[in-house]
Amino acid sequence: MSIKPLAFRMRPRTINEIIGQQHLVGEGKIIHRMVKAKQLSSMILYGPPGIGKTSIASAIAGSTKFAFRTLNAVTNNKKDMEVVAAEAKMSGKVILLLDEVHRLDKAKQDFLLPYLENGMITLIGATTSNPYHAINPAIRSRCQIFELKPLEVEEIKTALKVAIADEDRGLGNKTIDIEDEALTHFATASGGDVRSSLNALELAVLSTEPDDSGTILITLSAAEECMQKKSMAHDKDGDAHYDVLSGFQKSIRGSDVNASLHYLGRLIEAGDMVSITRRLLVIAYEDIGLASPQAGQRTLSAIESAERLGFPEARIPLANAVIELCLSPKSNSAIMAIDRALSDIRAGISGEVPDHLKDAHYKGAKELGRGIDYQYPHDYENGWVKQQYLPNNIKQKTYYEPKTNGKFEQALSNVYKRLQQ
Repeated sequence: MSIKPLAFRMRPRTINEIIGQQHLVGEGKIIHRMVKAKQLSSMILYGPPGIGKTSIASAIAGSTKFAFRTLNAVTNNKKDMEVVAAEAKMSGKVILLLDEVHRLDKAKQDFLLPYLENGMITLIGATTSNPYHAINPAIRSRCQIFELKPLEVEEIKTALKVAIADEDRGLGNKTIDIEDEALTHFATASGGDVRSSLNALELAVLSTEPDDSGTILITLSAAEECMQKKSMAHDKDGDAHYDVLSGFQKSIRGSDVNASLHYLGRLIEAGDMVSITRRLLVIAYEDIGLASPQAGQRTLSAIESAERLGFPEARIPLANAVIELCLSPKSNSAIMAIDRALSDIRAGISGEVPDHLKDAHYKGAKELGRGIDYQYPHDYENGWVKQQYLPNNIKQKTYYEPKTNGKFEQALSNVYKRLQQ
């Protein structure tokens, strides 16, 4: 048997062998159409590890019969790229899979750009980072950008069954009997990573003694042992990390306690105290806001407790804070108000401070008309006096639009309306 891992051996040879990613490679979809027309453009494939970026690149090359080379933007140097460029000049076109394309330095980028421009090299960049944030605009503008999704459980099961049956590249030269529960465990415990599932399956097969009939029985217990606990499907520097944080905040905003606790659990398992606490404070003021101002102080108190306790006990005050924020009334009126004001300012919609509000605490201010006719609110009943505060050209602007989801903001709203009148 080849010493190459099962996942490597089972890479699709043509686009029709790809399992999953049908939104890109299915009949009539964009990559399938490009391959069928033999009109390839450079592209960047991004998504979590083990979901088919390299497989799609090799399948594209196999379907088009163009020369296919693989380099890594970190470990391969400019000289390696020069070899690929020389081959492209000889053959007319080379498909270059460039892994970790977001790490491409300026010298390598400058070398590649002319070959991308003239089409001699078709670049397929692979990255786990969001290309809109991580990849240099000069490369990004010359590539189509495609997001790959983690494979569904049934898709991973299909890949496993194909590998078990394939006599040429897979495990078909062995008699394997795999329990349904074991197959399901391989497919579900990988978090959408088909490479992890295939390699765990191979480990189970190679480490299990055949019975008297020569059959290798893969049980659920064997699958659990070989499918080692997968690290959380995000790391602190990767895009999936921000997806989990986004899911966390949106679940609290949507008042779904169970989903919020799920995402909190994922962040706790990753040991990411800093991101949890920062996001909880943001949520308390952005999403709960004036509907329940005291939630912000209680969240801060829970955060301070969590930081003093450390994990695993920190999970307790964090869970308290998450449940309260979930079930609190919600108001985004404060963030909407300041964003409206900032939007006007950035668009140049502003004006001069009215004379009666200008600083009058220096010599010559009175002669300039500064501070004259200013009415001191504390001299009036309830501290209310009608005078203009906004600049002349925006004096009718309204930025704050109160909501009435909580008693506190309801009271603020009543005061606001009386003042407006």
